[in-house]
Amino acid sequence: MKNNSSSGLLTKNRLGEVPDAEQHYLEVVKAFARLTYESVYLIDYTNMSFEYVSENPLFLCGHSAEEVLQLGYEFYFRNVPEKDLALLTLVNEVGFDFYAQLLPAERKLYSITYDFHLVSKEGRYILINHKLTPLFLTPDGKMWKAMCLVSLSPHQEAGNARIYKQGSGEMWELIADKKIWRKTEKPVLTERETEVLRLHAQGLTIQQIADKLFVVPDTVKYYRRKIFERLEVSSIVEALSYAVSSKLI
Repeated sequence: MKNNSSSGLLTKNRLGEVPDAEQHYLEVVKAFARLTYESVYLIDYTNMSFEYVSENPLFLCGHSAEEVLQLGYEFYFRNVPEKDLALLTLVNEVGFDFYAQLLPAERKLYSITYDFHLVSKEGRYILINHKLTPLFLTPDGKMWKAMCLVSLSPHQEAGNARIYKQGSGEMWELIADKKIWRKTEKPVLTERETEVLRLHAQGLTIQQIADKLFVVPDTVKYYRRKIFERLEVSSIVEALSYAVSSKLI
């Protein structure tokens, strides 16, 4: 049986008094949601509620946006399988531990991404990628509100938790069994590898990319293999998702 208490997901970020926030930011978030293919929602950590949920059906599991908005964190306990709830609790715990070590002035520069399953009303499992970044902090630097983006995951399994710092090549990967973050550097693509990846992102085939670059298809395949090796992925879909998340392209 699932634990419908939200305490396991918020033990590291208990908030006291928070200031009033200007409400016009919601209109900005709504405008952004109209422009992106990803699901968008806002978390308010003062009461573990959702302040905004976009209409994109990917994140809704058959509910309306208004129903998910009303459910708040209860939505997770109803629509995330038990194993992945444990993963979310772990990511929350070690994520806030990491966050607490940062200088308050830099905390908005960091974002976290990870994969977990949602279960639809029909019992269908969907592996999603979840990206979260601070929107507002309390005066003492704790996470108050956060923006979340949801898209289909290119991976095969849940997990894949990483933390990125804006404007930096630094990256941290979660070693789940040790509950630690391993610091690493973003992979660096050559100019030609980046060009090949961008052309793939435009929907071009290998032959079309070869024609555009004035090379033979085997050369394009060579660059693809090098991209896969550098990014440690096994498909162009994974490579594109990794490159976009890591802001390599």
